[in-house]
Amino acid sequence: MTAALFSLTFTLAAPFWALMIVLPRWSWTGRIVSSPLIVLPVLAIYALLVVPAFDEVLPVVTAPTLVGVRDLLGTADGAAAAWAHMLAFDLFAGRWAWLDSRERGVPALVMAPVLVLTILLGPLGLAAYLGVRTWWVRPAVAPAAEPQRLG
Repeated sequence: MTAALFSLTFTLAAPFWALMIVLPRWSWTGRIVSSPLIVLPVLAIYALLVVPAFDEVLPVVTAPTLVGVRDLLGTADGAAAAWAHMLAFDLFAGRWAWLDSRERGVPALVMAPVLVLTILLGPLGLAAYLGVRTWWVRPAVAPAAEPQRLG
């Protein structure tokens, strides 16, 4: 069952990544990706893997040691849970970056490689987007003229 859940994890996340990267201007992409619930299927897999092993997981995460984390992740269940954990957070971070980039007017062609990097190496993709976000300047909008007073 663990192998099936491991494989299912990316299968459930991939459609949302495809929408953001391949169809960023499609109206349904915005509607779908605007919901933070898109991570729920991956979170459900995480819960299926972690909750039954909670008595093993809790001591490792409350008092982490390198050996303890290595031993936990060195099991099939631990690796599958870690994978679901990473994919859920990567998708959430990618979703935030995609939504934020739309508000800032960052072109989809700039975001596509950032999102791919986020899928592959989550924290580096997030760092790349934070760089884009810092340096991207939306074209200036002329201030609106003040209304004239009568009298």
